[in-house]
Amino acid sequence: MNQDLKNDKNYVIAIGRQFGCGGREVGQRVAQLLDIDYYDKQLLLEASKASGIMPELFEAADERTPKFFPSLWPLNLAMAGSTFIGDIPMSDDSIYKAQCQVMKDLVDRKPCVIVGRTADYVLRDYCPVISVFLHAPIEDRVKRIIERGDCDTHDAAEKRADKIGKLRAEYYNFYTDKLWGHADSYDLCLDSSLLGIEGTAQFIVDFVKRRLG
Repeated sequence: MNQDLKNDKNYVIAIGRQFGCGGREVGQRVAQLLDIDYYDKQLLLEASKASGIMPELFEAADERTPKFFPSLWPLNLAMAGSTFIGDIPMSDDSIYKAQCQVMKDLVDRKPCVIVGRTADYVLRDYCPVISVFLHAPIEDRVKRIIERGDCDTHDAAEKRADKIGKLRAEYYNFYTDKLWGHADSYDLCLDSSLLGIEGTAQFIVDFVKRRLG
């Protein structure tokens, strides 16, 4: 653990983010600066390994609101190497619960940064949580989306940012008693375009040290 932090209990930095604002890069840099683990898509793989559920099912349900009846899969298809026989349904909610348990298991090991996946809410009574929401003007996000190759045109990038933003908001609002992207749902809200990736990461690290140091 970073020696500047005296907290004797593992903590998590939970980062919510608008699509295209650099949340992944900021989260990775924060983890590097504090010498702690970072989880984003990796969290799905950890959950898959822990539960024995095929990773494709976690991917399909990732930050998506449950669809209840269309999203039921036979357990004997979902469980890799399962000894169960029959068509016991595996729902999005079951996958979400497995992912939540993995988050708790990860924080039991050591402090970490978790991007998205309602980590701030899941771990709120489990360990010290510093919740951060990153946003940026649409033009800045469109530029980043195109530069990293997610979309080819401004219009496509803007539409994708809007679609994914709505999906993330629905997911977060469904599983928590808070509102995605609203300032009162987080400890810290930052416009990542103002300081850039490095500056934003440094700002978060300084905030964490003041909170937990």
